[in-house]
Amino acid sequence: MSPSAVRDPGLQPERTRLAWRRTTLACTVAAVLAAKQAIHEGVTATGLVAAGLSALAWVGFLAVAHRRIQALGTARPQPLSHRSALLAAVCTVAFAGFAVAVLV
Repeated sequence: MSPSAVRDPGLQPERTRLAWRRTTLACTVAAVLAAKQAIHEGVTATGLVAAGLSALAWVGFLAVAHRRIQALGTARPQPLSHRSALLAAVCTVAFAGFAVAVLV
């Protein structure tokens, strides 16, 4: 019998699911704070665009996280696809940019 046939993942998928949920919560807080800061001085076109981009980045990350959490619920989860990893990375970089914009 090959080692992969008797693989016992233990609690690793559960820890990974919890990490995705925790990261999604952090992204939600970041998106809300970025949107709040964007329209803090009043509703302007620039503020609405920034709030919209923040919401778009949040929805993108939420989609990746939801698909990943669902995939980790199976007995043999597939690895994260390159497309999903790229989308998660782009959303993370966008949130970092929003954080810099909020601080400046």
